[in-house]
Amino acid sequence: MKGRYIILLGERLNRGSEYTLQLDRVLHAAGMICKFESASARIFASTDEPTLALVGRGLLIGQIFTRDGRPIARPLDIEGTADDLSDRLLQDTWGNYLAVFRDRHDHSAITLLRDPSGAVPCVYSIAGGEGFITSDIGLAAELGLYRREVNWQAIAHGLTFPYLKAARTALRHVKELLPGNVLTCRGSDVSVRSAWSPWSFVEAGVRHADPTVAAAEIRAAVSNAVRALSAGDDNLLVELSGGLDSSIVATCLRDALQRATFCTLVMPVAGTDERPYARLVTEALGQENFSVEVGFDNVHLEFPVPRSSVLPSIGMLQHVINEAWEAAGDIHRADSFFSGAGGDTVFCYLRTAAPAADAFRERGFRAGIAAIGNLATLHRCTVFEAGQLTLKKVLRRPTVTWNEDRTLLNPACAATTLEHHPWMDAPSGALTGDHEKIRDLIGNQLFRDAGPRGPARSIHFPLLSQPVMEACLKVPTWMWIADGQNRAVARQAFADHLPRGVLDRHSKGSYTGHMAGVYTRNKAKIREFLEEGQLCAHDLLDRPALARFFANDLGSRDLSFLRIFELCTAENWTRQQSHDPA
Repeated sequence: MKGRYIILLGERLNRGSEYTLQLDRVLHAAGMICKFESASARIFASTDEPTLALVGRGLLIGQIFTRDGRPIARPLDIEGTADDLSDRLLQDTWGNYLAVFRDRHDHSAITLLRDPSGAVPCVYSIAGGEGFITSDIGLAAELGLYRREVNWQAIAHGLTFPYLKAARTALRHVKELLPGNVLTCRGSDVSVRSAWSPWSFVEAGVRHADPTVAAAEIRAAVSNAVRALSAGDDNLLVELSGGLDSSIVATCLRDALQRATFCTLVMPVAGTDERPYARLVTEALGQENFSVEVGFDNVHLEFPVPRSSVLPSIGMLQHVINEAWEAAGDIHRADSFFSGAGGDTVFCYLRTAAPAADAFRERGFRAGIAAIGNLATLHRCTVFEAGQLTLKKVLRRPTVTWNEDRTLLNPACAATTLEHHPWMDAPSGALTGDHEKIRDLIGNQLFRDAGPRGPARSIHFPLLSQPVMEACLKVPTWMWIADGQNRAVARQAFADHLPRGVLDRHSKGSYTGHMAGVYTRNKAKIREFLEEGQLCAHDLLDRPALARFFANDLGSRDLSFLRIFELCTAENWTRQQSHDPA
């Protein structure tokens, strides 16, 4: 997100006092303009942040499109309550937006809807009817409205339940409005509800029965999303890995080739060069493929995090990759980046027997047996093994769970209760595979936090847009493994656009060997970084267990060091909170 916004709530911040006049002067100096006022709120947005008036009712921050991808530029005139407005936006439009409504009868109340993609950040700190809502906690800190303070309980929860994004952030007194949720502020009363749920799109009356129809809907949704999101920028940099997901995004840009530059990361790891596959795509499009070199020789344990960051999300290796992409953006003068990130999840790349179990429960014995055969082909195991695993899934009642990891944590400080996420609210009778794919969709919400491309450029994730998520959720899990292929329906949808070498590709090179080398070469520094750091100072880590871990050498194919990288991510983020992150 290029632009910024902040919403000031309450009389103290909006009553025309010398204090509020000073706030106005600082905001104006920062290029922020007041775009909307109500009895209890004022909305300021930067000049490069698109906004759209909601006639007589409020403001929409960001971009919004019709269902077929046409941009909406005229003010929207929608009748009804705040709930009606939210429902109409979610049903008739999509985009990257935060919608702010004034209550028709109570002008002191405002309601906010964050679109399901989560493209526009939204965090808030409100107490007693006073506070702020913003895209950038750093802006609130600049204005003196907030002082950074780490929430150590949230850090413990994040380490105990990795990759789960909850409403509570890792900063004290700051919460996040999660994608698809609605926040209502009515005086000192603040409430949150879910307005969009992935479970609405896996119901029996909505699910696809015909894979050909499913593929056609997915193709239309992805094509429209890519076209719509790319329309507003003059120079696009496409992060093309050579895998299926980024290749699909790239082929959907065939009408914007004069504005697109296709780049592929090149890492110093044998067997991981993706350029031969990426070039199949660019050659089919008649375009050049540029290399973006990434070196891991100078990995930093401590580095600045974005000032807008409200939780640990960028690891040391991801930081190096982010810097490489930012440098490529400078070289190619990009206005925005396009990524296929999230495709594995959206295209239902499950690595369990759940799809076959779903086929038994949904379509009966014959479909279940066929799915077991597809499962065996996909995972290169015997039909007997696939059948055993499927039977276990059929007999086991699906539950809302999240993988828990207490490794190297102080047992007295590890989180004991899983924080709630609204997408965990599964209806009774929900299928096992639907549980798993929606749980993975929750994990996708960290992608935007982990891959910033600098304050001057946007990064688009079209596969995480609302229409693409909805189209893919409607597809039963067992359809996705047809003919023993992963992401089978997506392959079918774009079969005539993808080069055969990419279409038939089912795996990619692994960087874990090189990551293990980074750990081994830097083990002494990492040990000192953690043992003398904030996590240990706040008793979050099990010091004896940590010492034993570093005393041992990694075994062949031992991936336990990845836990150390997770701890380093949290350690670096907590240290930066006292450094006024840039």
